[in-house]
Amino acid sequence: MDVQTWTYIIVGITFLIYISIAIWSKASSTKEFYIAGKGVSPLANGMATAADWMSAASFISMAGIIAFAGYDGSVYLMGWTGGYVLLALLLAPYLRKFGKFTVPDFIGERYYSNRARLVAVFCALAVSFTYVAGQMRGVGIVFSRFLEIPIESGVIVGMVIVLFYAVLGGMKGITYTQVAQYCVLIFAFMVPAFFISLQMTGNFIPQIGMGSQINDGSGIYLLEKLDLLSKDLGFNEYTSGSKSVFDIFCITLALMVGTAGLPHVIVRFFTVKRVSDARKSVGLALLFITILYTTAPAVSVFSKLNLIETVSEKEYSMMPDWFKNWENTGLITYDDKNNDGIINYNNYENNELIIDNDIMVLANPEIANLPAWVIALVAAGGLAAALSTAAGLLLVISTSVSNDLVKKIFMPNISQKRELLIARISSFFAVIVAGYFGINPPGFVAAVVALAFGLAAASFFPAIILGIFSKRINKEGAISGMIVGISLMLYYMAKFKLGWLGPLPPSSEWWFGISPEGFGSIAMLCNFLISIVVSYLTSPPPQKVVQLVEDIRIPEN
Repeated sequence: MDVQTWTYIIVGITFLIYISIAIWSKASSTKEFYIAGKGVSPLANGMATAADWMSAASFISMAGIIAFAGYDGSVYLMGWTGGYVLLALLLAPYLRKFGKFTVPDFIGERYYSNRARLVAVFCALAVSFTYVAGQMRGVGIVFSRFLEIPIESGVIVGMVIVLFYAVLGGMKGITYTQVAQYCVLIFAFMVPAFFISLQMTGNFIPQIGMGSQINDGSGIYLLEKLDLLSKDLGFNEYTSGSKSVFDIFCITLALMVGTAGLPHVIVRFFTVKRVSDARKSVGLALLFITILYTTAPAVSVFSKLNLIETVSEKEYSMMPDWFKNWENTGLITYDDKNNDGIINYNNYENNELIIDNDIMVLANPEIANLPAWVIALVAAGGLAAALSTAAGLLLVISTSVSNDLVKKIFMPNISQKRELLIARISSFFAVIVAGYFGINPPGFVAAVVALAFGLAAASFFPAIILGIFSKRINKEGAISGMIVGISLMLYYMAKFKLGWLGPLPPSSEWWFGISPEGFGSIAMLCNFLISIVVSYLTSPPPQKVVQLVEDIRIPEN
């Protein structure tokens, strides 16, 4: 069977599993819709958290951006993995003890203010919609290539699937669907990595294969050869970077602290019965995440080396089918500038080939000429990664509207049945907006997601940290800090990334030499500063809030 047939079969089976789980786990109460009734086991929650965390950015885009950026791409590995550890150790236990399962709810209660809650809801929506845009783009890319339909149509299909199990099952349906999606995505990521590592180095384990000699008798190491090829083509050596150390630090910090403020991950710690179960699920999730994150650098090396050797200085007419198929999606662009029919792929003015970062993981099995079923499996894995995170984000959006806005501010006496209806309606409209952003994204998947982390770092992280560890921070300080932080980040994104304020300025005009992906660190520091200064210039919090802060630091089993 060909790749497309295999893709229809494997993707069809996985979608059938997701839909069946949603029907089986239909939420019948707001508690089941918001936090799965607190009935999830630590193992299942660990797998669901890992799937929720490892989005299309992790599965599709991270290895791709490392493949092209080399050493500079390591910021995503350091930032995202370090950020999860930060979240698990520094924030999760205290938020779980506090008992509020949404970030706006925590901020509203801790800072005794509906204004603070409103600002937090706005921030949650900004973060979630930016993040979900990357996921829907990932869905569109997979459908566009492997099912040979337009990206727009692929996004719509993904919207329908997500809408079905997110609206029907809520957190209960999403949790058990994410367990299945983790199994699909990790299997899909690892199988081709095993194949290609064995093929290129004779070593079955990709993490070891990446540092091994090439299996051609030359005695040259894989990374050494990639460095030489990159240098010959005018690129930076793969193992050296071009970004400033300060920018790398800022990007890594923004990704780390942004992780700690991600509302769709925080809510996962409320789906288990006890705090001890939350701790167990955190540890298991970190183990499950590590499997993919330690493999991604190897996949990036394999894919980049295979790509260069396949396309550089080769006749365009002799390119294999995978090249033409990806060219049809618009994610590979070839312009024969000198009309010689030979592909010039380099970092000079005569470069004729433009390759989107997001194709590397998906095209890697095709470039390596692996079996059709492996190629189709990777497509299913990419969809699982994108849909799992998209569902978690959509739940955050619907919860922010139904629980944090409607119930806590506008209609405090609303019935549970009506609140559940509003949550489902909110999910529907959130999917529509997410689909629009998926069709009209502001960049490749990892870049879009990095901006979401910057927004979370600029808005939520200081408010959460200060809310837990400082008894003096009051509502005036928290509100001022969040508004300044997210406003700065949104302005910087609009000016230097999205081009909403005119033509995009060159990188030489970045403030302090910091890229948009790293500016969340500066906005976060401004948030901290404003929060502290304003708090000490205004009245201290009420005594009951001070007591609340003291209570949440006491360990609980």
